[in-house]
Amino acid sequence: MISSSKLKSVDFYRKIPRDLTEASLSGAGLSIVAALSMIFLFGMELSNYLSFSTTTSVIVDKSSDGEFLRIDFNISFPALSCEFASVDVSDVLGTNRLNITKTVRKFSIDTNLRPTGAEFHSGTTANIIKHDELVEEESVEGSLTLTSRNFDKYSRLFPITVVNFYAPWCYWSQRLKPSWEKAAKIIKERYDPEIDGRIVLGKVDCTEEGDLCRSHHIQGYPSIRIFRKGSDIRDDHGDHDHESYYGDRDTDSLVKTMEKLVASLPAESQKLGLEDKSNGTEYRKRPAPLAGGCRIEGYVRVKKVPGDLVISARSDAHSFDASQMNMSHVVHHLSFGRKLSPRVLSDVKRLIPYVGSSHERLNGRSFINTRDLGANVTMEHYLQIVKTEVITGKDYKLVEEYEYTAHSSVAQSVHIPVAKFHLELSPMQVLVTENPKSFSHFITNVCAIIGGIFTVAGILDSILHNTIRLMKKVELGKNF
Repeated sequence: MISSSKLKSVDFYRKIPRDLTEASLSGAGLSIVAALSMIFLFGMELSNYLSFSTTTSVIVDKSSDGEFLRIDFNISFPALSCEFASVDVSDVLGTNRLNITKTVRKFSIDTNLRPTGAEFHSGTTANIIKHDELVEEESVEGSLTLTSRNFDKYSRLFPITVVNFYAPWCYWSQRLKPSWEKAAKIIKERYDPEIDGRIVLGKVDCTEEGDLCRSHHIQGYPSIRIFRKGSDIRDDHGDHDHESYYGDRDTDSLVKTMEKLVASLPAESQKLGLEDKSNGTEYRKRPAPLAGGCRIEGYVRVKKVPGDLVISARSDAHSFDASQMNMSHVVHHLSFGRKLSPRVLSDVKRLIPYVGSSHERLNGRSFINTRDLGANVTMEHYLQIVKTEVITGKDYKLVEEYEYTAHSSVAQSVHIPVAKFHLELSPMQVLVTENPKSFSHFITNVCAIIGGIFTVAGILDSILHNTIRLMKKVELGKNF
């Protein structure tokens, strides 16, 4: 057994009897300053321990999401009709996909970007629309020429008014003209407007009646619209509510379509609304867009190589007046890769506040052509995309996101204007790693702070105390 006296001999902190110690004002002041310094430095060390620090490095892209990249978008075009709006993608490897519809939705909007109805469905149409053979023969004029002065009169006079909006310079309008006039003459003979009065076929020259065509949101030529008496005006907007015909354009097909429209009319004694008994898909009749604008939303998947996302007006059987096309747009949302949940994004910003600020750089920005730029204006966006990974201190991959920089410009085009997003993906990626902090290192620093301040304060107190004693001896004139 070790005696208590021997055990006391190893005491590092031997005590001085209290009656031998002396308190002083200078020592009290230094003690208060030392205590405040300890508390302040302890708080700073604790704050540093609880904070997060990261290390950023650039490495070769080792993406775990494969060779494809998802692009989510929501873009409004105030002057592009949903009838012809097309989303296309292409890349340097030769991929070229036109008019993607499976993962894309379209909604008609007005000039204030407000939706004017339900989702616009493009439907399926044949790649090749049938026309009559081009035969030189005497021209037949069977359709009624409509203008802004008489259009409303005739559209409200007949139960069904079918109108061909055309442009004389348009190739497809020229192909349709003989078939349209022949069909109009046949229908006129079968359903005399003055005797029968159930249907009439008309035509509008959009080069002469530009305002009338714009009021019906005509952007491609020829556009065949079907108006029904009593249902062609919307009470809330005043817009025309009608249907478009996308079927074959030969004489026989047009005549059969008109016959089906007449057959769909109810008897005069019926008070029910008009009901189309025929199968609408037989002659590809769909509701026409209610407004001249379109909101396009959805996503596409592209290869991780340089390429383009293009939104434009496209049709295999229509012509467009490039000088009248306006590709102004508002980007509501454009992002790459997986969508970040608000919770994950909050955690990322907590770790590194600067991450997450560039993965939606174009969101909310407007690119409007007010005609000051002239006609035939293509709007281009050059996007440089880089992947960023955030890894926590426990080697947990918190998030994988794509950030991008965007540079936009306008350019005059000899072709149909488009909105183009040029994608340039970086072969490198940014790796952000959290630096873990040791608890033992924190405790060591705390002990160093307390011990160091205590020791330094003791030295200062000793110096101050001895200096005061020396000054008192000098004042008393004592020699030493």
